Amino acid sequence: MDGRDLLATRDDLPFDPETVSIDDADVLARLEPEVREWWVDKFGEFVPGNGGFFTPPQKEAVPLIDEGTNSLVCAPTGSGKTLASFTAIINDLVGRARVGGLDNSVYCLYVSPLKSLANDIHRNLAEPLDGVAERADEPIEVRHAIRHGDTDKADRQAMLDETPHILNTTPETLAILLNSPKFKQKLESVEYVVVDEIHSLAENKRGTHLAVSLERLERLCEGSPTRIGCSATVEPLETVAEFLVGYEDNSPREYEIVDARFVREFDMELACPTDDLIDTPPGVVRERFYDELARLVRDHENTLVFTNTRSGAERVLANLRERGFDESDSGCHHGSLSKDRRQHIEERLKAGTIDVVTTSTSLELGIDMPYIDLVVQVGSPKSVAALLQRVGRAGHQLGETVKGRVFALDRDELVECATMLQKAEEGFVDRVFVPENAHDVAAQQVYGMAINGPLPETRVRETLTSAYPYRDYGEAEFESLFAYLTADYDGLEEKNVYPKVWRDTNDPPDGEHHYEAFDVGEPLVGKRGRMARVIYMTNLGTIPDSFDVDVFTRTGDEWVGQLDEEYLDTLEKGDVFVLGGSNYEYKYRRGTKAYVDPTSRAATVPSWFSERLPLSYDLGREILSFQRTLLDRLQTGGPPAVREWLRDFPIDENTVRALTRMYDEQVRYAGAQSVSTPDRLSVETTLDYDEYRRHYHVHSSYGRRFNDGFSRLLAYHFAEQTNANVQVAVADNGFTLSLPLNRKVDVESVFTNLDSDAVRADLRASLEGTDLLKRYFRINATRSLMILKRYKGTEKTAAQQQVSSEMLLSFAEELEDFAVIEETYREILQDKLNVEAIEAAVAAVDDGDLTVSVRSLDSPSPRAFGLATLMASDVVLAEDESAVLQEFHARVLAQIDDDARAETD
Repeated sequence: MDGRDLLATRDDLPFDPETVSIDDADVLARLEPEVREWWVDKFGEFVPGNGGFFTPPQKEAVPLIDEGTNSLVCAPTGSGKTLASFTAIINDLVGRARVGGLDNSVYCLYVSPLKSLANDIHRNLAEPLDGVAERADEPIEVRHAIRHGDTDKADRQAMLDETPHILNTTPETLAILLNSPKFKQKLESVEYVVVDEIHSLAENKRGTHLAVSLERLERLCEGSPTRIGCSATVEPLETVAEFLVGYEDNSPREYEIVDARFVREFDMELACPTDDLIDTPPGVVRERFYDELARLVRDHENTLVFTNTRSGAERVLANLRERGFDESDSGCHHGSLSKDRRQHIEERLKAGTIDVVTTSTSLELGIDMPYIDLVVQVGSPKSVAALLQRVGRAGHQLGETVKGRVFALDRDELVECATMLQKAEEGFVDRVFVPENAHDVAAQQVYGMAINGPLPETRVRETLTSAYPYRDYGEAEFESLFAYLTADYDGLEEKNVYPKVWRDTNDPPDGEHHYEAFDVGEPLVGKRGRMARVIYMTNLGTIPDSFDVDVFTRTGDEWVGQLDEEYLDTLEKGDVFVLGGSNYEYKYRRGTKAYVDPTSRAATVPSWFSERLPLSYDLGREILSFQRTLLDRLQTGGPPAVREWLRDFPIDENTVRALTRMYDEQVRYAGAQSVSTPDRLSVETTLDYDEYRRHYHVHSSYGRRFNDGFSRLLAYHFAEQTNANVQVAVADNGFTLSLPLNRKVDVESVFTNLDSDAVRADLRASLEGTDLLKRYFRINATRSLMILKRYKGTEKTAAQQQVSSEMLLSFAEELEDFAVIEETYREILQDKLNVEAIEAAVAAVDDGDLTVSVRSLDSPSPRAFGLATLMASDVVLAEDESAVLQEFHARVLAQIDDDARAETD
């Protein structure tokens, strides 16, 4: 009996299966009878919307997974992609359980980046499994369980006696299980691996670690497990698919991509409380915004409000509470809140019993929230992928329109968000960049393999290079890695850094170290030390610890507060920041203490800088294209043509008018050459007599990672040319370099003399002695197990780790090709500062494909207002420095009026 025959025998369906076209009857026919019956009972009501019983990703994915095909399933939140994976797997296990029963082993691994997501899937598995069991003629048992860092010892032991057939876990716990002498045997039967929210893993070292763990699992299993990756918004699909499946014989394993990313209808719009964000008082802007937000919340059943910072989420909630909401119908959810408070909010979201929840990033992934019918994004989410991920939480079922409203409250964010929403409608998604050849993760995983050894060195190498991030890991990289792991450096053991593995050829049978399983003379790798397994199991993972740095004045040694260390990374000597309402000039750090001088100078680094998401490189490039097209419209048809063009964007009329006015004033004041485009980089110089500084505003709209790196590179050359301290202030759409007023550089010559082949060396040199280098060396030394977080019952805090690492740093820098140092520079340059994009930009300048336009102005141009008032945080979070903006704007308008009068005279 096929799927259509089954339907024809039922009288309780809301349609006539004989007359309604069903395009997925063949998929339904693949399912076991009780699975098929449960599916029809559960999802039959959705037939008119889907044209069948399965959503588009399910129609494609279920047959592929059923046939054992590695699959990357990309579809919006709420379209059933994860259920597609589990349906095929449950169906397989149910059929086998009925015929001969299942072994006491794991058949399916579900790997999630979040414990909460694993918990949620665990609960969602119970429904289909219980529903199938109820419909079976005989008892069918398919067990499922969850195991992660919170699983207690008794439950872990119970899994050895009665092993789950489906095990939900995290990347870190999987790595532990692969080195668990007893439980790893339970993994030999694994036939399926599901990696959920794979985009959030591929872009960081947790994903790198997981990629190697999957290759280790591959070699442990009796057969090659089918790998399934699930993601809502990701690009490029081929890269993420290869990351999922890994390599074999120097080529990616076979896979299929289910691309259903745009099967849902989106209703998105950008809104602004006013068409004039400069002269409208900040209090008025805030009141209009919060009044409109409260109205939207009241007009919808359940609203989720995303902000870009945790403090912003708290501030938005407080303002909603002032407008009639209370604890009974509103709440906040972010990582700084207790686990119990977060879980309480999550349960209410699932049940639909709360009107509005404000959050930062903690609800982007994971839990099913079926009652959300509106998502509001306050400020720019900095990438199309993040926008789609967040807005996709609304209308959590296929057939429901995804409704999102974005509010931009400063002019730079208007540009970002207008471009972002338009590109989202066109199907654009920012790329994921996968970290490659990370020595620290390699050190951990090779150590783990050695503990399970001895193993042939060829197998260790082959396992590592089969993981996508290490597909190009060459001989030089391996030698550097093994030199570190065997402590093959003079003086290293004197610094309490001991060898972790031995590396030697297999002895003859009469030798002291002969291993019968291997040929004599075969190069082997094994563990060093009796504590190796304990050290590995208690120190593995890639998520760095962090700590707050105590801030003291240099004179009087007065404690003035604390800064988180990530914020400290943004500070250079001479930078000014606000702490406790007072301004301080940063001088230096010693271990866990930072030293400052009180100052009356204006702040140069905003207090929220380290907390906000960075603008993506790809979206930055799209903004440049947006500006080029807008300039063309402005030149040919003036402001009316620009307004007409912008009205085709998903933006409100206030945004249309605000954008048109800003660019019209920009061109009239500073000329079209003052606006950066894909083939032009604009730089403007202004003189600040109050601060006695010369400012260079660089309009490089390539995202904050690029700007962080490029600003360091230029500051390095500015300092060399002037022998002066260069202050740097970085934003998403550019950066400002500041020199004393009596110092000056030839900007064009600096740009034209840059050598793309020397960019890495120059950037590396610019990092020497910085807090950024010190912090990342500590993180990588800890990941590489050079510094142990836990040892013999004691635990080092992040602050203690920092002290230990600073004692090792100068010694390590003197060692040739030392893996931990090399990885520290690689991670900073490639993953944090986007060095490849900087090299490309410098080469484009050299080739003439990117021109540098330098203009001297009496006052910052409208597009530079954000750079010139960098401390002016968005109006949701702090008071806008409106007086400064209004002064800049008045100067611009006065100059425009003067020019206009001069033309008519």
